[in-house]
Amino acid sequence: MADADFFFDPVCPWAWITSRWVKEVQSQRSYEVSWKFISLRIVNEARGYGENSQYEQIHNVGLHSLRVASATRAFGGNAAVDAYYSRLGRALHNEGNREMLVGSPSEFITRVLSEAGLPTDLASALDDTTHDELIRHETETALERTGRDVGTPIITFFPNTPQAASLFGPVVPKIPRGEEALKLWDAVVTIAGSGVAEIKRSLRAAPQFD
Repeated sequence: MADADFFFDPVCPWAWITSRWVKEVQSQRSYEVSWKFISLRIVNEARGYGENSQYEQIHNVGLHSLRVASATRAFGGNAAVDAYYSRLGRALHNEGNREMLVGSPSEFITRVLSEAGLPTDLASALDDTTHDELIRHETETALERTGRDVGTPIITFFPNTPQAASLFGPVVPKIPRGEEALKLWDAVVTIAGSGVAEIKRSLRAAPQFD
C-alpha cells in the first residue's frame, strides 16, 4: 500500500519541484509513492483559455505527455512512471527544453524514454486518445479529494486508510533537502490531517530546479 499518492502534470514546474522533495523524503524514509495523473488541460476545460494562450499550448502538450505516462504504466507499472517522469521533468525543467517538447514532441519524448531505459515505441501514445479516459478519471479523483479550485500538484497522504488526507501543494520555490525536507513533510502531513482548508500567500520566488 502506498504511503502517498502524488498527482502530477509533467509540464508544471511547481509540481516538478514538489515531486523532487517527495523523492528526497522517500529516499530517507523508504516511503512508497504512487505516481498518478492530473491534467491541467482537463482542469481548465470549464474555465477556458484566452485567444492564443500560451497556457493552452503547454497544457495540451502536458496531456499528450500524460498519455505516454499512461502507456508507460501499462508497460512497467508505477516504477516505470517514476522513471519516465524523473527523466522528463529533468529534461523539461532543469535542462530547459520546453520549446523542444512543444515543437517536436515525438522526438523529445522518444529521447526521454530512451534515456529513462524505457521502450521508445511508447512515444506513439502521444496521440492515442484511448488513454484520456484514465487520465480524466485520475484528474477527477484528485479534484474530488481537494475541491476544484486548485492546480498541481495534489498529494494524498495515507491513501485508502481512515487517515487519508489530501492537499494541493505545497508550492515551494526550491527543493528542500535533508532534515529540512523531513521537517516540511511532517508539517504538511499534520496540516493535511488537521482539516485546515487554506494557508496561502501570493508572493513566490522564481523556481529553482537544482
